[in-house]
Amino acid sequence: MALSISATLLLAIIVVVLVKGGYVRVGPAMTCTLFGFTLAATGLAPAINSALASLAGLVASF
Repeated sequence: MALSISATLLLAIIVVVLVKGGYVRVGPAMTCTLFGFTLAATGLAPAINSALASLAGLVASF
């Protein structure tokens, strides 16, 4: 649970910085956000969560 909240906040901050910096416009950012929500509803979600947990474990080991 703590990992998903941290990853969500980190990714939200990155999106806000990219939109504010002009690197990404609001339309594509919203499209990617909606894609993420629909992807989370598929059967691929457990594999993605597992990959993120493995990546977090790798980063934490440094």
